[in-house]
Order: sequence, then C-alpha cells, then structure tokens
Amino acid sequence: MSEPLLIDGNSLTLDDVAAVADGRNVALAPAAAARMRSTRTVIERLVRENAVVYGVTTGFGKLSEVAIPTDRLAELQVNLVRSHAAGVGALLPVRETRALMLLRANVLAKGHSGARPELVNLLAGMLNARLHPPIPEQGSVGASGDLAPLSHLALALIGEGDLHAPDGAGPAAEVLQRHGLAPVTLGPKEGLALINGTQAHTAIAALAVLDAHRLWQTAHLAGAMSLEALLGTPTAFDARIHTARGQLGQAASAALLRELLTDSEIRESHRHGDPRVQDAYALRCMPQVHGPVLDAIDFAAGMIGRELNAATDNPLVFDDGELLSGGNFHGQAVALALDVLAIALTNLAAISERRTDRLVHPDFNQGLPPFLTRDAGVNSGFMMAQVTAAALTSECKVLAHPASVDTIPTDGNKEDVVPMAMGAAWKLRRVVHNVRHVLAVELMCGAQGIDFRRPLRAGRGVERGYAAVRRVVAPLERDRVLSGDIAALAEAIDTGFIVGGGAV
Repeated sequence: MSEPLLIDGNSLTLDDVAAVADGRNVALAPAAAARMRSTRTVIERLVRENAVVYGVTTGFGKLSEVAIPTDRLAELQVNLVRSHAAGVGALLPVRETRALMLLRANVLAKGHSGARPELVNLLAGMLNARLHPPIPEQGSVGASGDLAPLSHLALALIGEGDLHAPDGAGPAAEVLQRHGLAPVTLGPKEGLALINGTQAHTAIAALAVLDAHRLWQTAHLAGAMSLEALLGTPTAFDARIHTARGQLGQAASAALLRELLTDSEIRESHRHGDPRVQDAYALRCMPQVHGPVLDAIDFAAGMIGRELNAATDNPLVFDDGELLSGGNFHGQAVALALDVLAIALTNLAAISERRTDRLVHPDFNQGLPPFLTRDAGVNSGFMMAQVTAAALTSECKVLAHPASVDTIPTDGNKEDVVPMAMGAAWKLRRVVHNVRHVLAVELMCGAQGIDFRRPLRAGRGVERGYAAVRRVVAPLERDRVLSGDIAALAEAIDTGFIVGGGAV
C-alpha cells in the first residue's frame, strides 16, 4: 500500500487525483492545517466584532443584503447546505465522487476559505474508509461553483442524507459512527466553504483529460494497424513534412506513427509497383488530425491542472486579516477546457470511423474480403460493427456542441452569467465513452485485416498492439455476437492494457 497522499492545497496533480479516485488514502499536511487555523481566526474575530461579511453574517446571493443575528449564524450555514442540495439525475460514479471529495479537501487546505482543519480531516477519513455520499450529477450551472453537487457532499459531513460504504449504505450519521467518524458542527462560513467552488466539474475533467491522452495514444495504434491492413504508405509521416509545418502536436503524432510502423514487411511488399500515388485522408492525414488533438489535450491539462490547486471559494480569507469578495467560483475556465476536449476527441472518433469503413468496404479495402469475413453473404462479418462506430461518432458530434457558450441568469439575476460547466463535464464523459468504443471497433477490424495479410508482419509497434488485441478478442472465423468483443476491447483501452506493455 502506498503512503497516504498529503493534502496541502498547492501541489495536487492530475495523477494524484486519479490515484485517489482509484483508492489511495489521504491525509492533511501539517503545514496546511496550521495555515487553516490561522485564517480561521480571522473569521472568528470578524464574528466577535459583528462585522458585515458576505456569507458569514449575511444571507447568500440575492439575499446578501440580509443581516443575520449572531445567534442564528450556525443555523444559516446548515440551512445553506440543506437548501442547496437540490441535485437530480444519475449519481456520480464512485471514482468521480472520490475525486470531488479530494478536490474539495484540497481547496479547504489551501487556507483561503477560513474553515477549520476538522473539515478536511473528516473528508480524509471518509475517503480512507471508502465512504461516499450519493451525489446527483445534474443541477449545477457552474457558478457560484457547483453548489448542488457540493451541497450533497456537505450533507454527509453534517450527518444528514445517506452514505455508501463497503459494509452497506445507510443514514450518514450512522455510517460515520460505524467507521469511527463523527459529523462536524458547522461554524460561521463553513457551510459556504464546503459548497462554493468548481470541484464537481473539475473532478470529472481531471479524470477525463487522463482518459483523453490514453485515447490519443490508442488512436495511433488503431490507425497504424488500419494503414498496414489497407496497404498504406508511411511516406506521409516523414519528419521533414511535419517540420515544414511546425505544429508540435502534428510532429509528435507523425513520430509516433513512424515508431509503430518501423520494420514493416507489409510495407515492403508493396513499396514497388503500387499504382497508387497517395492514400485517402483518413490514413495520410492522421498527423494533421491527431496532432491538434494532442495540442488540445495539453491545453486542457494545463487549465484543469491549475484548477486543482485553485482557491475557488468566496469570499477569500487572507493572512493579513482581509476578506475579499470576488468570483473565483466561476467555472468558465474548466468549462472551456471540457468543451475543447469534447470537440478534439470527436475528431478522433470521426477519422477512426472512416478508417473502419475502408477496412470493411470491398471497394476500398485493397483486396481484403468484404466486411473482413471469408464467407461474405452467409456471414456479415464486421458490417454492424462499422454501423455501431458510425452511430457513436454521430452522437459525439451532437455532444461536441459547446456548453460553455450558454448562460441562463439565476438567483434573481444576481448570478447573471454562468458557464454550464457541469453539463460540459458529463457531456465529455459520454464522448470519452463513445470514442473508446469507436477505437475498439477499429482495433478489432484492423487486427482482422492484418490476419489476412499473413504471413507478412506489420511494423514492430503494430505487432505489439496486434498481440494485445488478440489477447482480448479472437479472430472472427464466422459470425458471432460482437458486442462483448467491443466491450472487452473498450475496457482494455480504458485500463491501458492496449497501449501498455510497449505497444505505444
């Protein structure tokens, strides 16, 4: 078991988020606890002085001009959590819930929220005990942060609502007690500190951007397999072509394709005497299409990676004793990154589906059997697999419409421009799922095409990828149900098995 991840508010990485989502334990860093205690004294002093401070001694949003009596400040924070837990729809998967919990703990640990260390310690205890609140994924517009999803998390911390646990779900207070934990009693500002921020959509984004990079690698393996099966040429991947354009992602894509196709016997078999001058775009222009996807992933990873350690509460508490009211809770930054990723990955699906079509199409597949089956007619081969890829690709195109350009004023028009970041997040999650399955179809068809080119061997990287595919699915000798094969390959892509072991 690895050492617990120390939560300090400043050094969280995308890989850390994935590790905790997959079960790594956490603990609050001592320096972060000290920082939290220091800024907490600022809140306590302001309460003693009866200062007018948004969310501490006033109502929220449109009600921010309503002063709250001192004897009702605790009630204010609990009511905030209860009233804002208005989410609906499907529950976040456990991995995303754990990522959300980690991110909220991390932003509190940063020290600008004015919350006590006890809140982070309880979140850490819940993560380590595998206690996860049910959090509906719909109901957030991304500002003031993900209020509804985070409120469902906050409910569990105060012992209300339900909690899921390895030994069974139940009322939050009972489950916490069963695992040696106790709910917190919220002090001034702490309800607001728990629910004001971008952590729900950022949690989904952090996991999705890692998925996106894995899909990018997989798309190159699938494309290289298709190129070999279709007797394509790697000439279009010559480094000089891509240096001449100067696009970084494109050059990286071409280099990866060259590596995968090195020492190909299939290529040598048609180097001379082939009447074709150049391949179709789906083969020839892989670097020009795949490359910008990498650039988009890198852009999104930077934007999302910075948000992991961002202070997104409001107001923010500073060491000099000041509270400043701003808008760091606004999710436009990550919403934009999510939309860019959805568009970029949709392009991977679109070009992959076109390569799959060429593999199964008897007019375009360079002598391969129709639909990659020896007994076409009685057998339909991969006919419907291509249809599935087409359906998923079409859905991706619909989902690629950006959410972050939309806005509907909320809270009595006080919150008048919102980013719809949570919609962008679960939309991207669906795109990732679809692209994974589109690439699974291409890998399955590409491997079948290479089978028909035997005894010639493909490039070294392609052969490693082919072997990985064949460890998951067998060649198609006659018609069988393909949905299980597609699902198995999609899971192998998700776990990294296909691009692992040196295949990419």
